[in-house]
Amino acid sequence: MTSQRFPRRLGLRARVTLVFSVGAFLLASTMAILALGLARSYLLRERESSAQHQTLANALLVRSEVRSSNVDITAFLATLPSGAESDSLIYRRGSWFGTSVGLGPTQLPPDLTAKALSGAAASQRFRYGGTTAIAVTVPVRAADAVYIQVFSTLRILSTSLGVAALITTAAGALLGSWASRRALQPVRDVAMAAGEIAGGKLDTRLRATEDRELSRLAEAFNAMVDAVQMRIARDARFASDVSHELRTPLTTLATSLSVLDRNTAGWTSSQRQALALMRSEMRAFHKLVEDLLEISRADAGATTPVIDDVLAAEFLSRLGAAICPATPIDISADAVSAYVGIDKRRMERVFSNLVENANRYAGGVVRIGLCRSAGGGVRFEVDDAGPGIPLPDRTRIFDRFSRGSGGRRAEGSGVGLGLALVAEHVALHGGTVSVEARPGGGSRFAIELPAQS
Repeated sequence: MTSQRFPRRLGLRARVTLVFSVGAFLLASTMAILALGLARSYLLRERESSAQHQTLANALLVRSEVRSSNVDITAFLATLPSGAESDSLIYRRGSWFGTSVGLGPTQLPPDLTAKALSGAAASQRFRYGGTTAIAVTVPVRAADAVYIQVFSTLRILSTSLGVAALITTAAGALLGSWASRRALQPVRDVAMAAGEIAGGKLDTRLRATEDRELSRLAEAFNAMVDAVQMRIARDARFASDVSHELRTPLTTLATSLSVLDRNTAGWTSSQRQALALMRSEMRAFHKLVEDLLEISRADAGATTPVIDDVLAAEFLSRLGAAICPATPIDISADAVSAYVGIDKRRMERVFSNLVENANRYAGGVVRIGLCRSAGGGVRFEVDDAGPGIPLPDRTRIFDRFSRGSGGRRAEGSGVGLGLALVAEHVALHGGTVSVEARPGGGSRFAIELPAQS
């Protein structure tokens, strides 16, 4: 069973414009209906009086022209000054003649037709052609005929009011679009500033305005950004200070362990095992401190990459032989001659962290690949033999201190900074890192960087 897709909700500006349009249409329609209602009675009286005079004048022409039996009555009716909003009929010697194919005796009110045929002059309002019409009958005894003229009323006024309503609606839509654009400009400014701040430009601020409400909004927003910037700077400084302070005792402990390593004669196996455990924990602790220092430098904006243009295939081959020599390296033909601009030290750290992550949590690396990305850049791939990463975790694992939600990836001694550093270093190169399911099982970490050629 397929689920029904509902249209997306209109945006705020579109809703404001729609409200203006509907409001203008309702207002214009109401005014048109009121104007038509107020003017209807007066206009009908004036139109009826004018119709009677026009019909009498035309009846005199009919009397002077239709006496002859061989006159073409239909052609003659077309010459009468009847105007575009009236039609004429003549009944003579049992036959009807008219200027309009659609108007005949059956369209006239029966009582009016009866009066006309009885030789009486009359006028009557009735519905014809979707509007109110006035029919005036005048007997022309000298020509042995009856002249009937039908006038449509209020059609021009109704059409004019309808067109005016449409014009007013269009004007309301334009006014709503302009007003919504002006009114929502501060919201767009806030959204743009928030986007720049989210992208790392913490010095972005809103300009003060003379509007009191908008000025309060700008002040509150800028104060919030100041607080966030101070908090980030304080946290980064704290992490940097703590990391620096920890390096000295770590160096002392590492030196002490080296001394102990050289004097293990006579030690029991349990003592040697304890020393090996201390050495392993010391290495992990040292890596944690280095990761914290690297993160704090990135937060403080103190990272200045040293970019070199390198042949991507050569860089990957050399690096793969150094950090995972038994892993096959798959380089596609279209990426053999691709160059990338990278900071080699940082990119080596990126691949080292990915390999270490795979070895620790995912059964090791089974393939390293290089190919062209869909956007024309370069794509590095690191495949592991693990159980895979659940879809909800594929973005979260690059957050700091995140280690996944289950399986072997939640185990081990890592604290969740390795992949966060990968994301930091890749972003520093203008690239992206992501994780996806590997064909055949496991995960594939993909790094896409812009190519130099």
